[in-house]
Amino acid sequence: MVLRIVLGALFVAMAAGQQASFRQMPGIIAAYGLVSGSGATALAVALIAGELVCGVWFLARPRSRARVPVWVFTGVAVAWALLAAQAYARGLTVANCGCFGRYLPQRLSWFVLVQDALLLLYAGLLLRGSAVARLRLPAWVVLAPGTGCGMRRRTRHDRTA
Repeated sequence: MVLRIVLGALFVAMAAGQQASFRQMPGIIAAYGLVSGSGATALAVALIAGELVCGVWFLARPRSRARVPVWVFTGVAVAWALLAAQAYARGLTVANCGCFGRYLPQRLSWFVLVQDALLLLYAGLLLRGSAVARLRLPAWVVLAPGTGCGMRRRTRHDRTA
């Protein structure tokens, strides 16, 4: 739960900084050398929306075991990590990684790659945690067909079918 709150606050702050400097975001994204023009704008919109969705969800419902915000978080983390890793490997100079838009700028370096790796590690932990939570449901609990969301005990008949 604490991890979700911290990551939620981080992603909301990232989305706020990027939204406040939205005019610069396509240029920041284009500096990574993968997309430019409308592609950079679309990627910026997708990253900001993803950060905002999972950030707000993690803050509003930190105990939630829903997988959608975890997958959104993972997608955003993977996108940032891929942008950074490929630009670093190609030796591109990126003056501002864009994590917070034009705010708190840092150039692309190994330190940014470590930060991205930590986000990927956290994504893995969240994915693992949401998968484990789904497995904790007792095996005998099933949804009763036609009864809305009521639960019933599985019968011998159910086991053979």
